[in-house]
Amino acid sequence: MSIPRWAALFVALALLACSPKPQEAHPALWRVEREQGQVGWLFGTIHSAPRPLQWRTPGVREALDHSGIVMVEVGNLADEAGVAATFARLAKSQGQPPLSQRIAPRERTELAALLKKSGYRDGDFAAMDTWAAALMLARAEEGSGDARNGVDRAVIAAAAGRPVVELEGAAKQLGLFDNLPEDEQRDLLTAVVTEAVQPDRDLSASWRKGDMTTLERETRSGMLADPELREVLFARRNRDWAVRIGEAVKAGRRPFVAVGAAHMAGPQGLPAMLERQGFRITRVE
Repeated sequence: MSIPRWAALFVALALLACSPKPQEAHPALWRVEREQGQVGWLFGTIHSAPRPLQWRTPGVREALDHSGIVMVEVGNLADEAGVAATFARLAKSQGQPPLSQRIAPRERTELAALLKKSGYRDGDFAAMDTWAAALMLARAEEGSGDARNGVDRAVIAAAAGRPVVELEGAAKQLGLFDNLPEDEQRDLLTAVVTEAVQPDRDLSASWRKGDMTTLERETRSGMLADPELREVLFARRNRDWAVRIGEAVKAGRRPFVAVGAAHMAGPQGLPAMLERQGFRITRVE
């Protein structure tokens, strides 16, 4: 799935297992059609991987070749310095208590273990918002995944002169976290700490097989099990994107939409939302 490394936890799909060779993949792909003949495609991505992935199946290649524009969550993924500067600007805070004071006492032992494992100290985040601290800890916990191997970047590189249209951009995407009330930011931190002590789940295999049943279950766990966080970070974003995607299809722009695979899952996923708008949705792969 789109996206700078800090956004990988929207869908909890960072690859956890290394392979010495690129891995073959058959990720999920849908065709979007109107009765009038306009078309588009929905492609579920994964945001980071320890190695490049062989994701261009014949169906994906054909869809990309016939597309008029490429729509992604964030268009400047290769500009790591720019994304980092945006993160630093939004994350900045003053006078914050130690991180252990921003979490319930029952989770403080797990937090201490995660801080130690990640190489941080409790007071290292005094000048940082809670959401930013949570995302930094989540990134440190991810392990071997590398956003430079993410499929989002590869799709952008494969646009081959087609316009690349951002559905959000880094500033807006990070702003979703920055605008969370403090109690929801602390819920986010709690979810990251709680997830860190759970058994590792290699969701890359599910993504490579296009197993949307397993991925849909993941959208109801961790931080997305919290109703308020789910609304802001998942459902509302999908609603906004579905409107823009639908407009692009109706305008005959033939969009190839490449966003995190979790955004395709379940009744609040993009295929279901576009179907409710009246489009015919066909699972191609």
